[in-house]
Amino acid sequence: MPDLTGAVWRKSSRSNNGGNCVEVADSLPGVVGLRDSKDPAGPVLTFHPTAWATFVNGVKAEALSH
Repeated sequence: MPDLTGAVWRKSSRSNNGGNCVEVADSLPGVVGLRDSKDPAGPVLTFHPTAWATFVNGVKAEALSH
């Protein structure tokens, strides 16, 4: 697993302080982390930044098509 020391985690601005959120850390070179906001010490999924950008752009495109 990549070293996530120093990662800056953030929630979506659309989370409205709800409990069912994920946090993303895209502040490190070469890796994007994703974790459950309710369990910050728990497991983390990691993605290559290009894969993460493809995912985010796909979600945005789907949201805009409705």
